[in-house]
Amino acid sequence: MAPAQAVGGGPNNNENGTTNTSILHTYDSMVAELTTQDAKQSALDLEVIGQSVKGRDLYLAKYISDPSNPTILFLTQQHGNEQLTTEGTLEVIKHLGSGRMKDVLKDINILVVPMLNPDGAMGDVNFSLDDYIASGDRHLTRYNANNVDINRDHVAKTQPEIQALHNNVLSAFNIDYMIDLHHQGTRSAINGELVSGSILYPTTTDVSEEVREGSKRLGSIVYQNVDSTGWGRLGKYVGGTANTIARNGIAAEYGISTLLFEMRGMSDHYNEDYVLGQKSNGYLRQQTILTLESTIKAVADGSVETADTSFWDTLPEQSTLLGEEADE
Repeated sequence: MAPAQAVGGGPNNNENGTTNTSILHTYDSMVAELTTQDAKQSALDLEVIGQSVKGRDLYLAKYISDPSNPTILFLTQQHGNEQLTTEGTLEVIKHLGSGRMKDVLKDINILVVPMLNPDGAMGDVNFSLDDYIASGDRHLTRYNANNVDINRDHVAKTQPEIQALHNNVLSAFNIDYMIDLHHQGTRSAINGELVSGSILYPTTTDVSEEVREGSKRLGSIVYQNVDSTGWGRLGKYVGGTANTIARNGIAAEYGISTLLFEMRGMSDHYNEDYVLGQKSNGYLRQQTILTLESTIKAVADGSVETADTSFWDTLPEQSTLLGEEADE
């Protein structure tokens, strides 16, 4: 789908933009798509890394051509109501073992954890979602079934989803780069203009400058490819320094260069100001696809190692227009 219109031009839910969750992948349809691609693509290996609170299998899509190759991890839907990143990621997986992305696989290892929080994505939780606003076949919530924000659990590691990620992905593979894909609300802006997303490297003091610089280079690739489209506009995310957050904690514990990417608008929420109408789905999916494909190519051909990070010095921090909340 073409990303017609641009940046913050998509309708908010409270601006007559409808939001229907039935057009999104369910957990079962996501698993079916992954299974289909696993059967089609010899390069793809699908692994179950653990189970959610409600017993749903958590999947890792692996493209491992050579253990000595640089490795990148893409992580989506730690927050169950932030699904368009998963939609775009599934589209990328379709093309990784064939078509336009096939030739890069010999020079890179790719790991994808889609929908880390399937219980939240399916609204199958141990608390009420009666005040959530999306229409469709289900509600989607930020939290896992235990009402825990799992992107605040990367130190204590109390939740099964986070335990699976750390024990069977982060500890099991030699990962060089990670992009943690999220959604924020609809009202973030730079210079008074709404953004299509925002990015940030690890800001904890427990990360070496070498790791942080790798994160900044990864962000440079994303910025160059998305902000230059004419329909994308990126700002600098204003985030915390706690290691409980994946962007910080994973970089500190494993020495992985991490990048947070916050796309505009959520798929469901109890506050209308945070939900983006579905007419914006196309360009947000495309923004995800462009992010993944550009970073895969840059890691594979080594250009990420020489990426210019000076843009970070002038990248405006996004401000909050009325109605926005911090996310990550």
